Amino acid sequence: MQIIKKDINNTIVFFILAHVVIWTLIPSISNSNLPLDTIEALAWGRELEFGYSKHPPLSAWFVEFFYTIFGNNDWAYYLLSQIFVGISFFTVLKFSEDFFKIKVQSFLCILLLEGIFFYNFTTPEFNVNIAHLPFWSLTVFYCWRGIKFNTSIDWLLFGLFAALGILCKYSFIYLLLSIDIFFIYTIIKYKKFEPKCLIAHISFFIVLFPHFIWLVENDYITIKYIFARTDLEGSTFIDHIFNPLIFLSKQIGILVPFFIMIFFIVKKLKININFNDKKLLFLISLNIMPILLVFFTSLLTGASIRTMWMTPFYLFLGTFFLYIFEIKNSLNKFFYIFIFLFILSPSLYFVVSFAKTDKRTDYPGRYISQIVQTEWENNFSNKIDTVIGDEWYAGNLSYHLESRPKIIILKKEQSGNVFLKSIKNKGLILIKPFKKMNDCMGVFYQIPKLNDICMVSTNG
Repeated sequence: MQIIKKDINNTIVFFILAHVVIWTLIPSISNSNLPLDTIEALAWGRELEFGYSKHPPLSAWFVEFFYTIFGNNDWAYYLLSQIFVGISFFTVLKFSEDFFKIKVQSFLCILLLEGIFFYNFTTPEFNVNIAHLPFWSLTVFYCWRGIKFNTSIDWLLFGLFAALGILCKYSFIYLLLSIDIFFIYTIIKYKKFEPKCLIAHISFFIVLFPHFIWLVENDYITIKYIFARTDLEGSTFIDHIFNPLIFLSKQIGILVPFFIMIFFIVKKLKININFNDKKLLFLISLNIMPILLVFFTSLLTGASIRTMWMTPFYLFLGTFFLYIFEIKNSLNKFFYIFIFLFILSPSLYFVVSFAKTDKRTDYPGRYISQIVQTEWENNFSNKIDTVIGDEWYAGNLSYHLESRPKIIILKKEQSGNVFLKSIKNKGLILIKPFKKMNDCMGVFYQIPKLNDICMVSTNG
């Protein structure tokens, strides 16, 4: 403990870098293919839009930016995930420094996050849940700075990062609603309103405006997708009871390792918990209120809440608990638990990755693409221009093929053959969208036990 206090800055840097390096290397070594959500984001990002069929645009933009730099090197997208996690950790640390007198306590706030599998085991899959981690933490950070210092730049940055969070995933709204409740409560309690905070709306709506236009033009497709994913249409009365209870039980189960770590770090509840304490009220609004809002959403609508949607909700949980509890003088046992979990999580990921062979990350995407590339070059002289299929199969081909062909995503009710008549292409591949060989008037190649692939070109 004394060593950490003396060299706290170097220890913090070492911890964050160690986390980033370990969780970049482990999946890079153990996985044969990128996870589903990352491939989907790459498929969407191939065509830069202000929104996509399932989500707002930002997560796809990030992977496309990395593709322009690193190409189809899988490790780059694992690194991208860990950069986002590392930024989140650092922002939580800087936020927490305003709540504790000594820096080591702020450091403990991010060490505790290693007890929540959202911030380690699930992070190799870059998706919308990972994408809005830094924006969740930065929104909180600059909101608090706005409350504390009331400067225009802090309020503008608060609005900017809040909008970027929305552009990652709409569930970000739960954080913003919780912050709004905090503002309303404090305005009523202290009978004081600071109009300068309204500056945040300028950057917020300017950033979101193009996406709003896209939403209207595309018949609110992403919002419809949310309703479909939550199973609202098929919900029954029992769902209004069963789904919220399932939601709560899963959250408790997820947090068991975190609470074990808390047990070895805190001594007792602080006697003088002051609900006039603005810091405490803000921490409650960050940690308790969003969970309650999600719970009541499930209770009122009967919606099924998927566990991974809660990824950013616990970023400040360590800060909250260390603020309301007294910390033990000796933390040796805590550090033993921390080191155990820090090693256990990537070890389990590595073992599971090799033990289970039917995961998406075992899909031979690169192997299939190499065969397709060879067969194409043996039959045609032009490049592959378009791939038609779903996000997974078409996305994998586009990601691995040399020409990075554009993608046409097929809906379940569609047949890829309709595109053969309507698209005058230079080189086209259909993957699993046709019923039989005769449906595809081109070169047909079947990879045993894997996929049916149809190749069509105007240039033999």
